[in-house]
Amino acid sequence: MALANVCGYGQSVLTNNHGSSMGCDSFNQGLCDELCYSEKFSMPYDFDPVENLREFTGENSNIKIHFDHGTTTLAFKFQHGVVVAVDSRATAGPYIASQTVKKVIEINPYLLGTMAGGAADCSYWERVLARQCRIYELRNKERISVAAASKLLANIVYNYKGMGLSMGTMICGWDKKGPGLYYVDSDGQRMPNNIFSVGSGSVYAYGVMDTGYKWELSVDEALDLGQRAIYHATHRDAYSGGSVNLYHMKETGWEFISKTDVLDLHYKYQDEKAKKK
Repeated sequence: MALANVCGYGQSVLTNNHGSSMGCDSFNQGLCDELCYSEKFSMPYDFDPVENLREFTGENSNIKIHFDHGTTTLAFKFQHGVVVAVDSRATAGPYIASQTVKKVIEINPYLLGTMAGGAADCSYWERVLARQCRIYELRNKERISVAAASKLLANIVYNYKGMGLSMGTMICGWDKKGPGLYYVDSDGQRMPNNIFSVGSGSVYAYGVMDTGYKWELSVDEALDLGQRAIYHATHRDAYSGGSVNLYHMKETGWEFISKTDVLDLHYKYQDEKAKKK
């Protein structure tokens, strides 16, 4: 029986049961291709995918890949749970690619993740996290904690540090200890706090939240604060916009509250300002 391997140059080579090479040239190329994609396919023992990728994306490489980042996401804990608010604009440099991106990923009924950075990276790795959380639940007959879920994600992406991932996310949820909120990024950094904002518009969102945030907020006050902070970020940051998606994490799980166009919020807040004068 012959097994398909890959030589150092990426060419498929057939070896017999005794390990001696038989070479591709003596076989039909179609057979080689079929074996290369079979379940017998294996990589060379000395092949390191991390080092191979660094050759193309490292400091000494001529190939430079730079992501244009733009978004505003926020989350904060208060006495009644966690409020999560995000915008919905996706940009590619100065080009607005979409105004309807869903930047909150529903990991399970008690866990939410936000997206900032590369949309593909965030979406893919948080879905990987969702699978791991489900496996944990099946094995242990209980839900995974927010701390453990965020640690899982941090450990996963740390293995790819320096390989070009672009991800800044918040893991929000409710477990035995109550509401939980952690920040995780593509460098494997992980930290807990009561309030986070991530993205190019986060400096504007922080300004609003620092003014109105307190632990004793009512549900309506907290939802209004989250929505207001995202709106002001979209007003000042060209890379944020679209709609404000609002979630409330409670003891019974997350609840989607609303999706509001920022244009409607603009006129609403302008009317408020005019009435105060």
